[in-house]
Amino acid sequence: MKIVVTVKLVPDPNAVRRIDPATKRLVRTGVDTALNPFDEYAIEAALQLKERLGPDTTVTIFTMAPESMKESLRKALAMGADDAVVLSDPALEGSDVSVTSYAMAQALKKIGFDVILSGALSDDGNTGGVPGALAEHLGVPGLTNVRKIEEIGDGRIKAQRETDTGYQVVTGPLPALVTVTMAVGEPRYASLKGIMGAKKKTIDVLSAADVGIDRPLGSDSAKMEVVAIAAPKSREKARVVEAADGASGAQAIFDFLRERKLV
Repeated sequence: MKIVVTVKLVPDPNAVRRIDPATKRLVRTGVDTALNPFDEYAIEAALQLKERLGPDTTVTIFTMAPESMKESLRKALAMGADDAVVLSDPALEGSDVSVTSYAMAQALKKIGFDVILSGALSDDGNTGGVPGALAEHLGVPGLTNVRKIEEIGDGRIKAQRETDTGYQVVTGPLPALVTVTMAVGEPRYASLKGIMGAKKKTIDVLSAADVGIDRPLGSDSAKMEVVAIAAPKSREKARVVEAADGASGAQAIFDFLRERKLV
């Protein structure tokens, strides 16, 4: 079975993040890059599946990023993934969710897969829109918020999907795309053996032309435009009300809500 884990390379969570006022995009140059923390759970889920299914199962890490960032994928390889593929092309700069998912889908069709695992969100954008759009472009079922994959094989997948009140047991045909939650298990640390072995594993780079893309990409084809960016308003100072008893306290709360036309 071929498992592909889609990951995003994001600015280090501990780094100061800045927005370029001219492009209105997150500044990524000159900033340390790391694996999106949510995607590390997808890597862990993939490695658990590989351990269950045996040596014939492979785990490929896939990302869309500048080629200069590809070495950031060594952490995933050190955790136990077999290889990695990067879709990299200057034409992809400025891509929004719709363009990103389309381009990734074309690359994934070329790579091939039985199941795709993904984190539900990215640490920098937090739209959560790419996995669903990716499943649509690929024409495969999308199983979201999965906390545990119970069964996989013989052309079917069975999983537990988190809900606000518990979980659902869902099934579907393969190939499929699955987004996982943190409940799948804490991502493992890379061992010294894994770190050393990761240096020998391959990271292939594909261009837009390599995967058969011949349409405009990047900001030229984006459906979303950022027109303005502003810092959130500062919160007002807290108001402290001392009440002699419960009735007067309740009245003070009611007057506060009525003042703001909330009741």
